[in-house]
This record gives sequence, structure tokens and C-alpha cells, in this order.
Amino acid sequence: MEDQGLEHEVDATVLAGSVADVDLSIVSLMMRADIIVKIVVIILVFASVWSWAIIVEKFTRLRRLASRSDVFEEAFWSGGSLEDLYDRVGNHPDNPLAMLFSDAMREWRRTAARTNGAEDVLHAGLQDRIGQVMQLTMNREMQTLERYLGFLATVGSTAPFIGLFGTVWGIMNSFQSIALTKNTSIAVVAPGIAEALFATALGLVAAIPAVIAYNKFSGDLERYANRLESFAGEFSAILSRQLEERQS
Repeated sequence: MEDQGLEHEVDATVLAGSVADVDLSIVSLMMRADIIVKIVVIILVFASVWSWAIIVEKFTRLRRLASRSDVFEEAFWSGGSLEDLYDRVGNHPDNPLAMLFSDAMREWRRTAARTNGAEDVLHAGLQDRIGQVMQLTMNREMQTLERYLGFLATVGSTAPFIGLFGTVWGIMNSFQSIALTKNTSIAVVAPGIAEALFATALGLVAAIPAVIAYNKFSGDLERYANRLESFAGEFSAILSRQLEERQS
């Protein structure tokens, strides 16, 4: 019994030494990983880095647009002349609200110049044209703001499955190592299991921020689109009142 206990103690010591000799650092796991797992990890790293680049760019841009839009709306509703405001911002609008205003006022001036002050002709199709111009401007500006959001959605929905594929492949390699060596010790299984779990973790690291950012930016852009539509409707009503005042 004493010899048997000593044998178990020796086996445990050897097993502990074998586990301690296994390097499970990220660099070591990547160097030992199968080519398929390496490709999965590279894809996920690229997706994560590109996602964070988009997140930082969108966050910075939307904050800047909100601030500039607030400044423009304050100037617009200050009661000053729309002609003077157009002269200040018409050639260099720095936000979609100013772009809407600039394009509508440009159409106003072009139509007034073509009709030579004939107010009945001016009123006939101007309202529709201004509405179309502002709608096209809104669509164009929103398409620009929504650029790359699809990538965030794709990363958020596919990265966990790409990581899972790497996990399954790593586990398959571990079982193959067991079959070839006929050894079920931790030293044989640990590297494959570790690289498999690393692929899963990397997939989640890429997906979670992408999903959160996509949901946030989608909500922010939806609110900004509503803001553009509200401004377009209010500005169209102002132009309509001015046309009616000119006719009367």
C-alpha cells in the first residue's frame, strides 16, 4: 500500500511537470495552431480592428454633426434673413441640415432668376422642386452617414460562428493528437483545447462591440433622419408662406 501511494504521488508529480512545461501563451498558441485556426484568428483580428476603427469614426462624426447642427439651427431660428444666412453657409455647409437649407435656397434663387420675378410662375412648381431637392439631399446625406454600418452588423452576426468554427477545428486536432499519441494527458490535449477556446473568445471580442455599436448608431441615425425630415417640413412651410406673401 505504501509503494502504491508512492507510485501515485510520482505520477501526479510527473503530470504536474508536464502541464507546467506546456506554454499556453497567445503567441505560443498561434505558432502551434493549425493553418485553419490561424486563418480564423487573422480574420477575427482584422474584423475586430476594422470594427473599432468604424466605431471611433462614427462616434466622433456623429458628435461633431450634432454640435454643428445645433449651431446652424440656432442661427436659422434666430429671426435673421434667410438670404443672409445662405450667403454665409451656402458655399460651405458643414452638416446635413445646412446642406438641406443650402440646396433648397439655391433652387429658390435659380427659379427666381429664370422667371424674372413672375410670382405666379415662381409659385407653380417651385414648392415641388424644393421638396424633391431636399428629399434627394436627405437620402444622399443619410447614405453617407450609414456607410460601413452594414460591416458592423455582419461582424456582430458572423464573428461568433467564425470563432466557433475555429473552436471545433481545434478540438478535432486535439482528438487527432490523442489518437496518434494514444496519450490522454493534459499535456497532449491542452494546447489544442486552449487554441480552440481562444478562437471562441476572439469571436466574442469582435462581435459584442460591433453589435452594441450597430444598435447605438442605428438609433442615433434614425433620430437624426427624423430631425432632417422635421427641418425640411418646417423650411418648406416657411418658403411657402413667403411665396404666398409675395403673391398677395
